[in-house]
Amino acid sequence: MKRITGIILLSYLMLFYNDVKAQQDAMYTQYMFNTLAINPAYAGSRNVTSATALFRNQWTGIDGAPKTGTLTMDAPMLNKKLGVGIQLFTDKLGITQTNGAVLSTAYRIRMDKGSLSFGIQGNFSQYRANFTEVPLSSTPGYDPAFAENVNKFLFNVGTGVYYNSDKFYIGLSAMDLMPNKITSYSSNNINMGSKQALHVFLATGYVFPLSEDFKLKPSVLFKGVKGAPLEADINASLWIKDKISIGGQYRTSADIAALIELQATPQIRIGYSYDRSTTALGNFNSGSHEIMLRYEFGFEKGKILSPRYF
Repeated sequence: MKRITGIILLSYLMLFYNDVKAQQDAMYTQYMFNTLAINPAYAGSRNVTSATALFRNQWTGIDGAPKTGTLTMDAPMLNKKLGVGIQLFTDKLGITQTNGAVLSTAYRIRMDKGSLSFGIQGNFSQYRANFTEVPLSSTPGYDPAFAENVNKFLFNVGTGVYYNSDKFYIGLSAMDLMPNKITSYSSNNINMGSKQALHVFLATGYVFPLSEDFKLKPSVLFKGVKGAPLEADINASLWIKDKISIGGQYRTSADIAALIELQATPQIRIGYSYDRSTTALGNFNSGSHEIMLRYEFGFEKGKILSPRYF
């Protein structure tokens, strides 16, 4: 197990410190419940104050595997022409940990069948990495990549556009627009430092009514990170009587997942997903677990509400 942990750690360090593949943000299987994390224009789009908590335990059984948690809240303001949101997050991976907060705002234009939003965000984070704790080998030596610990406070920005109606949404966003340096060192006159990388997201989904009791909700997320291959998350869920949903996801060259959602009350929604890696890494862990809880405020007693699918 220690050997496997070391391999994973080394792989991630190579990812973080190769200037061709800069540092990537944490990702979620249930990204459709955490849209504010990938697009600030989503703020206020549900037309109610909404709070969502999500926790992801990745690659269960491997020491140092990623553990990520986030708490978001967003709301419409000024007669629903403005949306505001806040996200608190923590992401731990081996010797590294990132904690932070994101403030988002969106200007919303009401249309006949939906709304179009333009959003911006500011991201404040603390990145820590205890590189000096990594046992490199039994032979003493000096490696500049592991010579010093890192403790940095970072600020970044993002922007996005988002359109949604009762049955359709599409959003495009660009995050981490500032290529902040996290570490900086050279080896053989080659810059081997790490930096935050530009992230571009394109997400879309639609609800197809199959009958009065059944609805099919496919969605897809394309993720582009500077210096890394393009990824796609392809999802499909079947809603039954607007109360329970079962579905699956395929992430290109990475994972397959099963998802379930429960609309426990008009205000409370619960979600769970289980992932299995499609790579060789799947032989060394028992999968990834992710749980979501959403609560919506301000419902009037006795008021009939149309379901919100996005």
